[in-house]
Amino acid sequence: MNISVEISYYPLHGDDFVEPIKAFIDRLNRHPEITVQTNGMSTQIFGEYDVVMKILNEEIRISFENPYSVFVMKVVNADLRVHAGK
Repeated sequence: MNISVEISYYPLHGDDFVEPIKAFIDRLNRHPEITVQTNGMSTQIFGEYDVVMKILNEEIRISFENPYSVFVMKVVNADLRVHAGK
């Protein structure tokens, strides 16, 4: 089953919040088995359910090494790129 995930990351510790966000997105982009699209508000991830969730589990864990990290996610059980405009 393909899924779509919209995820926002809020590192709340310290003044430099941009670098942890960029590092998270860079790590996601190293996984060729998923598609990652970013905009000013969130990151969208598309791929097979088990693959996406495994990658998110690993990458969120790394980000949680920073204190006070918050992730907000929406998960849809469809590839919204396919269903856009229908």
